[in-house]
Amino acid sequence: MLSVFDQGPPPACPTPFNLAAHVLRSADRLADKTALSVLGPTDATHWTYRDLKQAILGTGTGLLNAGLKPGDIALMRLGNTVDFPVAYLGAIAVGIVPVPTSSQLTEPETARMIEDLKPAAILRDPAVACAMHPVQIDLSALAGMRALPPAAFQMGDPDRMAYVVYTSGTSGKPRAVAHAHRAIWARQMMVDGWYGLRESDRLCHAGAFNWTYTLGTGLMDPWTIGATALIPEPGTDLNALPALLRRHQATIFAAAPGVFRKALSSADDLHLPDLRHGLCAGEKLSRHLHERWTQTTGTELYEAYGMSECSTFISSSPEHPARGDALGQPQPGRRVAILGSDGPVPQGQEGTIAVHRSDPGLMLTYLNAPDEAKARMQGDWFLTGDQGAMAVDGQITYLGRDDDMMNAGGYRVSPVEVEAVLSRYPGIAQVGAAVVEVKQDTFVIAAFYTGPEKLDENALRTYVEANLARYKQPRAFIHLPELPTGGNGKLLRRALPAYFKATNE
Repeated sequence: MLSVFDQGPPPACPTPFNLAAHVLRSADRLADKTALSVLGPTDATHWTYRDLKQAILGTGTGLLNAGLKPGDIALMRLGNTVDFPVAYLGAIAVGIVPVPTSSQLTEPETARMIEDLKPAAILRDPAVACAMHPVQIDLSALAGMRALPPAAFQMGDPDRMAYVVYTSGTSGKPRAVAHAHRAIWARQMMVDGWYGLRESDRLCHAGAFNWTYTLGTGLMDPWTIGATALIPEPGTDLNALPALLRRHQATIFAAAPGVFRKALSSADDLHLPDLRHGLCAGEKLSRHLHERWTQTTGTELYEAYGMSECSTFISSSPEHPARGDALGQPQPGRRVAILGSDGPVPQGQEGTIAVHRSDPGLMLTYLNAPDEAKARMQGDWFLTGDQGAMAVDGQITYLGRDDDMMNAGGYRVSPVEVEAVLSRYPGIAQVGAAVVEVKQDTFVIAAFYTGPEKLDENALRTYVEANLARYKQPRAFIHLPELPTGGNGKLLRRALPAYFKATNE
């Protein structure tokens, strides 16, 4: 049998359609229910569904009044506050295309995005770094929009562009991933295929408001089915999360693996009486961490695999737990294959994980690299770049990347981008970047370089802080007499971690 798993077609996305309208479809029915609680150390700020819908549609009115039009692009340079999801959905509600970005990006990085996108405006927190742009709408203006008369949802073709997210490209240049309004329709397949989510749930996500993992799993998906989203306020100590979960009766906890690891290593009390299970994504969940969490808390962790181009589409769930080291299986409505050079490989054989082009969650294109988007298609299949193997029951085991992309802390980072920045530093002749394991299940980016002499690490750190987002910055700098290369002189990045291990023994 070939490695193709077809869960049957998903329900067709209705038309006309609007992503924000779909997210708020239960808002009138549940007007007085708490949609969002922002959790502080001793209290919380609550938003009802009525408050949320008013703020989003008022913001839509304000953006139109500011001169933006449906189809215009708005680059979001906002911090980790509730302003982020309100502005994001307010823009989408009226047909404006928001581009959510990490507040960790530096001014040079945002300058390249502005050049790529030619945005009509920047939605801007003055405390967040951003290159110059003639039209900037600041936080106070955005907050004032919430009370304006609500805009009407701009309904239309579900295939029209709704939002753009950036992801690292293998060339070192981040790619602008354009998604359609139908992307939110595809996320319904996660509700049973990963979350086990119910309207009565209180889902706590440990991430920041301005992280796309939080935006989808922590906010929009609970709101779509009428559940309550719980988000710790900015600056919350990870050690405080178990107490917050207990106090606010969280039934589902979503985070990257590092957050679960931190909770296990530092919390005195992991008795979580209301918690049904946890959701894990962003990077591969290790068997060791999974077993420790289950044994300590008595609750399960369900892992999901996905990418910026298609969100998650393979996962374990309460209905279908993963076996052994497997990720899980394709979610209901997904069509996934393991491909070799000639198409699907036999079951059990390694190949590239691929998702069918008919998936409603699949991106439209890369705005700044349409030819690269086409190159990632093999017939009717979109190639993820990750290797895997499919068992006879459809469960898929992750076997690593087929390129050198790095994953540290839940973010995919191109080593080429990191190397390009460091190669401009005086005294560096050649540089290579790779992820290294500094202790069990803890990985960081390291930079390996050659040059006449070892360079001052504090100066190197200051330099990368000014030129790379925090999640892209190397945490270790290793001076070597030469870097490993192949017969053709090409850098062997996969050999670099062994050099880190050798220098630390």
